[in-house]
Amino acid sequence: MQQMFITPMVPINSIADIGSEKKVTSGQTGSSMFQDIFKEAIQNVKSTDENLTMQEYLLSTGQIDDAHTVPAAAAKAQLSAELLTALRNKALEAYNEMIRINI
Repeated sequence: MQQMFITPMVPINSIADIGSEKKVTSGQTGSSMFQDIFKEAIQNVKSTDENLTMQEYLLSTGQIDDAHTVPAAAAKAQLSAELLTALRNKALEAYNEMIRINI
């Protein structure tokens, strides 16, 4: 009988931890973590938009063999923009909620 190995689940502390192996240092403040999340989301929007532009250029000049990469790049660009918008909306909702709290 073969013995199975189960990898334990590791909790995700922030959105920035998804897909990366970098760990948050103990000296990092909450505001810089918050800022890093938005910087990463903005950079993701920029890079996916640049990739979409390049794929569209390659398609229009006939340099691309598989045309399905253009809609895939467009979907990635759209999803990254929607994620950034959702992050912004949630941050504004949280800020407005904190403003309403009576001290």
